[in-house]
Amino acid sequence: MSGDGGAGARTVAKPDELLALHDVTGEMFATLRRWLSVPSSVTLDLSDVDAAVTQLGDPVMIAALAMRKLQALRLLSLPGVRTTTDVVVAMVSDLDRALIQAPAMRLKRQAAATDWDQELAGLSEAPSHTSSGSPSPAPAPESADEEDPEVERFKDLHGRLHAAVFAVIEASDGEICQFE
Repeated sequence: MSGDGGAGARTVAKPDELLALHDVTGEMFATLRRWLSVPSSVTLDLSDVDAAVTQLGDPVMIAALAMRKLQALRLLSLPGVRTTTDVVVAMVSDLDRALIQAPAMRLKRQAAATDWDQELAGLSEAPSHTSSGSPSPAPAPESADEEDPEVERFKDLHGRLHAAVFAVIEASDGEICQFE
């Protein structure tokens, strides 16, 4: 890519894929909060350059920082809010690792919080119907590789971020342009 992305850069209309990120980022934001129990506010430790070592290994902090980038990307996806090709590409690139790891972080967190003795005891006691005659909860997956609909939805949304990047690059003809 070439160009300076500054005042002299060519201005291009935002592609539909970028505009669509407004809803995508909102859903991903809510999913990360729910999956990893991210609080409404987090504190960054800026006491020292190495202070981030502990925080950046914490799944909640990883999700919180990704959520902050989703907030910024949501803003940039609005009509009339100016951005540039390189900003959109960098933002999605920064989000990638956290979004790829999110489903696994969710499972690890759920596994750590589960009382496995209680769960195993519940398996041997669970009747096929309750005493009221209503059916028991949904059956367990039949295979270990059965897909989780929530994870599939999350992957679809993540793919839409990439589609927006490709659309931005295509609309800018590989140059750094401004988008409105």
